[in-house]
Amino acid sequence: MRTSRMRLKAPWRAPAAATLAAAALAAIDPAVAHAHFALLEPACYSEQSDLGDPQKSAPCGQADPGNPIEPTGEVTTYVQGQTIQLRIDETIFHPGHYRVSIAENPESLPPDPEVAPGATPCGSTVIEADPQLPLVADGLLVHTSAFTGEQTVEIKLPDDLTCENCTLQVSEFMSNHGINNPGGCFYHHCATVTILPREGEPTGAGGTGGAGGESGEGGAASSSVSSGGSGDGGSAASSGGSAGDGGAGASGDGGSAGADASDASSSGCGCRVGAAEDPTIATVAGLIALGLLRWRRRAVAARAGWRSTL
Repeated sequence: MRTSRMRLKAPWRAPAAATLAAAALAAIDPAVAHAHFALLEPACYSEQSDLGDPQKSAPCGQADPGNPIEPTGEVTTYVQGQTIQLRIDETIFHPGHYRVSIAENPESLPPDPEVAPGATPCGSTVIEADPQLPLVADGLLVHTSAFTGEQTVEIKLPDDLTCENCTLQVSEFMSNHGINNPGGCFYHHCATVTILPREGEPTGAGGTGGAGGESGEGGAASSSVSSGGSGDGGSAASSGGSAGDGGAGASGDGGSAGADASDASSSGCGCRVGAAEDPTIATVAGLIALGLLRWRRRAVAARAGWRSTL
């Protein structure tokens, strides 16, 4: 894995003054206070201020008024199915949680979920117990009191996901405050990541071969964000297996069994049994051997009779 340290933009800002001002505002009226966080790992795709700005506008803070993004050009590389670290610094507290999504580009990221109002317009939102791509994790770092420092949480990348220069989004839901414009009840950061296939894993159409066979067409290919889907006949959730040419594997949902190998038996074995020898040859050979044996016995008996007459 390759990351870089976060670079903060706008060094002229006074972090202490900004934090004190935000704290004072929250004490006066929490409904108009604003939470903030900085993305430390993976490397954020844009420069961040001491508070983590820009971060309001979905999906990546790219449209905050008067605060244009400054791309870092940083790319973090992971491996398919890897457990990675997410590290954030919540610079201004509000109760809430974090979620992570991955898509081919920012435009393909999911929208922020619906929010139900409570004592303030940002009351509560649903946490997905079984997240599905492009959502990777939800309900991370749920908290109702301020953190004491940087926070790190591990998330596992999908086993069937590979991509090149795709977008990993970290969004923060903050309750107990008013509606941001833009952003609503969420704050957003993005990172540019590349997810490489594991060593030996297929990267295109076609599945793994069965025992002794070649890979069949349309097997369980890895889902690639960069290509927009799974391989021919394979499923994005790797549910489509395949039997190789003459192999012993069975085709799964959406997969197709490979063509039978030439000269393969009906059982799927890649070997074949040779033809039996002609029985006529064996019969003739046996008769000849029997005749020679009888001739030898007669010769021995004749020799014994000749000696007895001497």
